Amino acid sequence: MTLLLGLDVGTTGIKAVVYRTDGIAVSSAALPTPTHIPQPGWAFFRPEELWQGVITVIQRALAELSDPAEIASVAVAAVGESGVLIDASGKAISDSIAWYDNRTRPQAAWLAQHIGKDELFARSGLSLQPIFSLNKLLWHREHQPDIWRRSVRWLMLADYIAFLLSGEIATDFSLASRTLLLNLREKCWDTQTLAQTGIDRDLLAPLVPGGTALGRVTALAATATGLPRTAMVASGGHDHVCGALAAGVSRPGQMLNSLGTAEALFFPTTQPLTDPQAGRQGYAQGAHVVGGGYYVFGGQYTSGASIEWIRDLLGAKGDPLAYDALVAGAECVPAGSLGVMFLPHLRLANAPYDDPRSRGALIGLTTDAGRDVVTRAIFEGIAMESRNAFEPLMRYPQVTTPESIVAIGGSARNALLMRIKASVMNLTHQILDAEEATALGAAMLGGLGAGIYTGVDDAVGHMRYGQRTVEPDANDVPVYESMFRAVYRQLYPAIAPLSQTISDFQSTASAPRTLTDEA
Repeated sequence: MTLLLGLDVGTTGIKAVVYRTDGIAVSSAALPTPTHIPQPGWAFFRPEELWQGVITVIQRALAELSDPAEIASVAVAAVGESGVLIDASGKAISDSIAWYDNRTRPQAAWLAQHIGKDELFARSGLSLQPIFSLNKLLWHREHQPDIWRRSVRWLMLADYIAFLLSGEIATDFSLASRTLLLNLREKCWDTQTLAQTGIDRDLLAPLVPGGTALGRVTALAATATGLPRTAMVASGGHDHVCGALAAGVSRPGQMLNSLGTAEALFFPTTQPLTDPQAGRQGYAQGAHVVGGGYYVFGGQYTSGASIEWIRDLLGAKGDPLAYDALVAGAECVPAGSLGVMFLPHLRLANAPYDDPRSRGALIGLTTDAGRDVVTRAIFEGIAMESRNAFEPLMRYPQVTTPESIVAIGGSARNALLMRIKASVMNLTHQILDAEEATALGAAMLGGLGAGIYTGVDDAVGHMRYGQRTVEPDANDVPVYESMFRAVYRQLYPAIAPLSQTISDFQSTASAPRTLTDEA
């Protein structure tokens, strides 16, 4: 039997899943992503800990197999934006600043002043946010000059793991799309941005399509992981985009809702959006992981993170039964959560608002608002925020309005959240019954690199996962329509000035006392 290994290096977890060529999982393993938080607003990963985590989950997944030699390929999906600097020996010499770390706001402000938000959008397809890789590179250069002088390559996290597995350096277009350094229309590193920022082109990895064969597993990696040396390592991609591949969402008129720690509303396009207003609204674009097409997405930086936050706050952290009880309690609350509303800006605003100083809010609280009401309000706020990002995109000619939505990711298993989303959006949701869709997308890329599939359509056609349909609730739709129009759309504009003042206070209160060479 031919088997494919997909790796997913995510914000909160590292996963290894072994699949048959029809997408059925035969073994898996997962570990929490080791994350260091030295002060409020900062977070980083240590590359050696990520690699050890990858080794461990591969070993555990392989231990469930009768013959690990049947693994024909491996590829990696990972968070975008985060990466590591490596030296001439191939050793990682910097920590990896987490994608959501906000220390890079001054670098983003510098780019806005010296290049301009509209110009960067025209080149990269991205609205200027502190999360993107270029800001992290500028931070390393400013604050870690010794490390910077020794650096010969910047590798995105998926590319770093692929490098350790294969010994080959490359990055795919979907990950390069998250750097601010890719010329999206030409699909090459942007010479103007490199010149204006002083970043050496040779620091960046060669660009290849997702699913490109990189090389066989090295002897060193085989010894560490137990993978067969015959397995082909292929270029992977950005996690949300790999999930879109697994779901078969690659053509205009389709839409993917990828629900992880962050959430993406993913729309395939044939050409990038050119209207600078899309960038000013905070929408992001990129190259699809396969097929030569593009995508635009909005979404939320703290969708699943909001659910984790309320779980922790209400004492259900790490306890599935306690979490199930939370959801069951929220089921008993009527649509509208007794007027309590949640703005899920726990790190920054989401499109169509370009505001890194926005903050989250619970509003409409009364003494009647117990844990069940607040929990449901969290779910409803996540759904309302998705609609708030969805509607403005429908005005751009490159985006085709979908007839239904395909949903994947951990939060897609939350049946109540999915019913609320269907009713708030007033669109049918198809919930994909695929084990770890992001890892499956990576595995499919590995299969392409190994020649197991003849192309994208062949890979998608092989998949045998099921799906369930969630329809809007006719009784809840008018309730949510009224809430969205009358209140939710007014919520951010009403509190934005106060949120920005609070953000400034938080930045002052959490300012680092000293800067060291530790990320």
